[in-house]
Amino acid sequence: CEDGMMDRWGIQEVYGMHNWPGMPTGSFGIRPGSFFAATDQFDITFEGRGGHAAKPHETIDTTVMAAQAVLALQTIAARNADPVEQIVVSVTAFETSSKAFNVIPQRVQMKGTVRTMSAEVRSLAEKRINEICNGIAATFGGKANVTYHRGYPVMVNHDEQTEFAADVARSVSGDCVEAPLVMGGEDFAFMLEERPGAYILVGNGDTAAVHHPEYNFNDEAIPAGCSWWAGIVEQRMPAA
Repeated sequence: CEDGMMDRWGIQEVYGMHNWPGMPTGSFGIRPGSFFAATDQFDITFEGRGGHAAKPHETIDTTVMAAQAVLALQTIAARNADPVEQIVVSVTAFETSSKAFNVIPQRVQMKGTVRTMSAEVRSLAEKRINEICNGIAATFGGKANVTYHRGYPVMVNHDEQTEFAADVARSVSGDCVEAPLVMGGEDFAFMLEERPGAYILVGNGDTAAVHHPEYNFNDEAIPAGCSWWAGIVEQRMPAA
């Protein structure tokens, strides 16, 4: 969108579709408003003083710092965010600078992701990750470096276009259910920030989830998906 594509090609509305395991093959689901989560990532490095594992009193133990942080970061969802808000904070990587069994490492690096459904909770998570990690590092005499990268924004479907997309889906399959909130992210969110539009799910049947090694696209969903796209084009871009 940043290169002016929307204006250059006179794009007025945008529509997207995602294949969705767990829904009956060829069925549809959609929801107005917030749909997919904002997806951020963090990179945290704890710096201490390494040394021999038999002499921990001579070190500043980064593994203890990082282990405390893994647990403390879960309090962002449990104790900082309003319980009715949606937020996920997941630490997904934990790597020490030493791989030896008898060495307390000088450095520990952690990575993870944050998923939120509102700008306020997103900012809260970023603030608390910095406060928690720097506070823990200071408590144990070490240092923390936190890098927080904001990725995809919340994907928000527009009301009018969502109802239109659902009507087309009903004409194809006879029904269109209200889809649940999804804490996964979607780069189509950037397009929906620029233009009104909607994003819909089409069922893949009882198969492994997307991004799973056993996921297999169900070809039987193709007729429903193609018919939906044809309906969108025929009604929004009728021949003169």
